Amino acid sequence: MKVKSVLDEIIERLPEPFNMVEIMAKAVDKTPYVVVAFQECERMNILTHEIRRALKELDLGLKGELTITSDMEELANALFYDNVPEPWTRHAYPSPLSLGAWYADLLLRVRELEVWTTDFVLPATVWLAGFFNPQSFLTAIMQSMARKNEWPLDKMCLSVEVTKKNREDVTAPPREGSYVHGLFMEGARWDIHSGVITDARLKELTPMMPVIFIRAIPVDRMDTKNVYECPVYKTRMRGPTYVWTFNLKTKEKAAKWILAAVALLLQI
Repeated sequence: MKVKSVLDEIIERLPEPFNMVEIMAKAVDKTPYVVVAFQECERMNILTHEIRRALKELDLGLKGELTITSDMEELANALFYDNVPEPWTRHAYPSPLSLGAWYADLLLRVRELEVWTTDFVLPATVWLAGFFNPQSFLTAIMQSMARKNEWPLDKMCLSVEVTKKNREDVTAPPREGSYVHGLFMEGARWDIHSGVITDARLKELTPMMPVIFIRAIPVDRMDTKNVYECPVYKTRMRGPTYVWTFNLKTKEKAAKWILAAVALLLQI
């Protein structure tokens, strides 16, 4: 039976919840990054708990040990049609993926958190899309640099520098700020050689961006000439999935990219 085999496969690969007590004991210094890691692990625990609870309940229903409810029926339908069950999406993050791909993506997110919480050393490059709340990570970059340099937080902004590197080329985190990877551009593409936004190629709908170096700087040092204020969204739905605005270099007038509705996406 298809539903039962999908159910078994998900349960079998479902990771154990994060042990928050252990994780908190490991983090001696509660830096802004550590706080983000805690919050992300807690939210992941809520999500995996709901998945485990719903699947175990459905399993008992299929065995005839529990009466099948409408919730169980909806869950069984979702598993059958490879859709993400609605109660799970409520605890998750916006995602355009079907259930199989969504679950593989969830396991990758858990893996990133496991690696990060073993020693709380920032990864060489951070997968920004892997967060429930990417804003909180970007805010943590500002908070930690404000602390270090004794700058007032309300007089700071993020500086975004697109590198020439791919994820594999980055072996260590920067001294301050963070490298991030896994962003896609829609409506245009990034020209690595000249380091500016340029026209999209035909058939390349959402080309991958190189690694981006993000750090915080005082607002008055922000370069506002020859930049396009590029919105960052979690998915192509845009609107409610807005994350931040990254200033990207452009040789052409920003109006061109505004008209083309150029944006960065965390997931495609």
